[in-house]
Amino acid sequence: MFADGQELEVESGNQAPGSCAAAAPACRLSELPAGRCGHVVRVSGAPELRRRLLEMGLCNGVRIAVVRHAPLGDPIEFHLRGYNLSLRQAQAQHVEVVPESE
Repeated sequence: MFADGQELEVESGNQAPGSCAAAAPACRLSELPAGRCGHVVRVSGAPELRRRLLEMGLCNGVRIAVVRHAPLGDPIEFHLRGYNLSLRQAQAQHVEVVPESE
């Protein structure tokens, strides 16, 4: 609580390290356009798919950049943790990110 009686509201679990509470709302990784970056805030899906995505490095707080979309939209190439990763659109829909400001 601040001196003037106002309280700061912060949703736990939805903020990437270094981001502020006024950051853009989370969106699906598959919706991020080419050239944009974001931070992973949630990985969902069936247990097997979720485990596979986490093993590939898509953990909370990781910075990820969209390199390009294939001509027909599938697959999508990403850059994270020093390597490039291609995912199908159906897989990328299970990863929520907070886009970085332009």
